[in-house]
Amino acid sequence: MAVLDADDPRAVAVTAAIRSGDVPALRKLLAAHPGLAASWIRREGEAAGTRSLLHIATDWPGHLPAGPEVIGVLVAAGADPGARFVGAHRETPLHWAASNDDVAAIAALLAAGADIEADGAVIGGGTPLADARGFGQWRAARRLLEHGARTTLRDEAALGLLDRVRARVTAQPPPAADDLDAAFWDACHGGQPATARLLLERGASLDRVGYDGMTPLDIAVAVAADDVVAWLRGQGARTGAGAEP
Repeated sequence: MAVLDADDPRAVAVTAAIRSGDVPALRKLLAAHPGLAASWIRREGEAAGTRSLLHIATDWPGHLPAGPEVIGVLVAAGADPGARFVGAHRETPLHWAASNDDVAAIAALLAAGADIEADGAVIGGGTPLADARGFGQWRAARRLLEHGARTTLRDEAALGLLDRVRARVTAQPPPAADDLDAAFWDACHGGQPATARLLLERGASLDRVGYDGMTPLDIAVAVAADDVVAWLRGQGARTGAGAEP
């Protein structure tokens, strides 16, 4: 595995071509430097880690010019769609595209053979769908679902997959209390009143604090899920200041 420092002239040039969507320049660089497509770029300091060129193509904020074409050119030249970030996590480029709600990059990576069930997400070590759900990237989540991504109770609650949620909560044994609480929080995050009602009926905690100290009411307010907010307030839901730990 060839690893280039971020200030290496080749790394600078190929990063610029990828981020600007300059496909002719990218092709020229890849032809001039055999093996470059499969190389890695190491960054120190802020956002430290070692990433593949496909990670560069799906990095925040995503939606790069000519993104799908860039991905196709890189894969054709030898880039691995299953490459893992080396650093604070092990995410693949598909995780990054999902985190950015970049449905065009998701389609290009899946067409190139990326594993839709790859683990390693910053959200609980899960799949790209876990990242999409955790970051509220609903277009990405639904696109992954359309491509056959497997779902957890939390995914199903957030996406409003009522039949799947009902099947899980009526199964024997039923989900653990913590799982019900987390799914309820996700239903409110996703603006899904039907799944939220069902989970509350099955024993989910109305005010359990979740990510960033937010209760279900807090997150529903944050994402402007007005119907969920109104329903939660009608149930007596509280904000983080008055909720259970």
